[in-house]
Amino acid sequence: MKMQEVFDNYKEYIVPSYTKVPLIFVKGKGNYLWDVQGRKYLDFFPGWGVGNLGHCHFKVMCAVRDQISKLIFVPNNYFTLPQAQLAKELNFWTKEPFKVFYANSGAEANEAAIKLSRKFGNGRYEIITFENAFHGRTIGALSATGQAKYQQGFAPLVEGFKSVRFNDIAAVQAALGPQTAAVMLELVQGEGGINIATAEFVQSLRRLCDEKKLLLIIDEVQTGIGRTGTMFGWQQYGIVPDVFTLAKALGGGLPIGAMLARKELADLLTPGTHASTFGGGPVICKAALAVLRTVQQEKLLQNAKEAGAYLRAALENLKKKYAQIKDVRGVGLMCGVELTVPGKSVVEECAKNGLLINCTHDTVLRIMPALNITTREINKAVAILDCSLDAVLKQG
Repeated sequence: MKMQEVFDNYKEYIVPSYTKVPLIFVKGKGNYLWDVQGRKYLDFFPGWGVGNLGHCHFKVMCAVRDQISKLIFVPNNYFTLPQAQLAKELNFWTKEPFKVFYANSGAEANEAAIKLSRKFGNGRYEIITFENAFHGRTIGALSATGQAKYQQGFAPLVEGFKSVRFNDIAAVQAALGPQTAAVMLELVQGEGGINIATAEFVQSLRRLCDEKKLLLIIDEVQTGIGRTGTMFGWQQYGIVPDVFTLAKALGGGLPIGAMLARKELADLLTPGTHASTFGGGPVICKAALAVLRTVQQEKLLQNAKEAGAYLRAALENLKKKYAQIKDVRGVGLMCGVELTVPGKSVVEECAKNGLLINCTHDTVLRIMPALNITTREINKAVAILDCSLDAVLKQG
């Protein structure tokens, strides 16, 4: 199929709900992608955070090949080995007793958390969320999302959500009411512009939830599986959530979501109260198990910390060069470069020069390479970004 045929088929047969970049990728390996014309790209935003191990990691492929030759699918009213093994492995990393509900995406994992909070509330149903948050595209998760631009055109939203200022414990306290059941937040707001929760704020939330008997729900869909330098972002805050959600990087490129809840809470979801037909299929769980073990075996948490510090230092050097760089922020390998000008043209210029990054919140370049990124690849990426910034800014 020729390139134009691909574009024509998309236009004719596929729902146009994505802003498309005119690149057709046919191969991925490690931190690189190749397009249909054989051009090579350094991927510093692999799949919105899905590719924490890069593309087609050998250990993930081996796990999938092994499982797919044995058992692809059975429904969730039967037991499978990969589900049991993955749940146990996740608990090894939490160091706390959690039970797992398997879904297919971050939005579905967050929906499960929302439903669990209502079961817990026993009549209380409100959840306090935060401005600039993003929790997913399903109607419940969209209602929890604190960004009007994503909600436009989909009213009426699900009632029961109050959105308040991020990192503002007084705003949370002011929003509390007799129907409040939970507080839900991202520790790093990815779609919101790489806004990082302070330790004081998160610890205050934990104390407040304990005092008011509320659930503390943490959305780790993008920050989980080592992205911030610990397996789960909450492990850097000196607290333990009641519920947290995972997706994106957990499956190594395959679709999986997971809600983890403290044992006594998880048991509120009795048979028939929630389900997911494909959630936690054997192939997906085997892939996720390989991801977790690879993170450990290849010491990728440490690399995320060290490479993340190296990347931010390199970006800070660019900030000294360009007055249009307002701020550099991030944690681990989740970095944002805030500009005083729109970032779309910079992203496009980077792609022309062989580097894939993202722009969120209009002016924040989002840079999230795989956890196994090397300093050599970081140097190459920053050099391309430098060149691209220079070209775009000169054009005015």
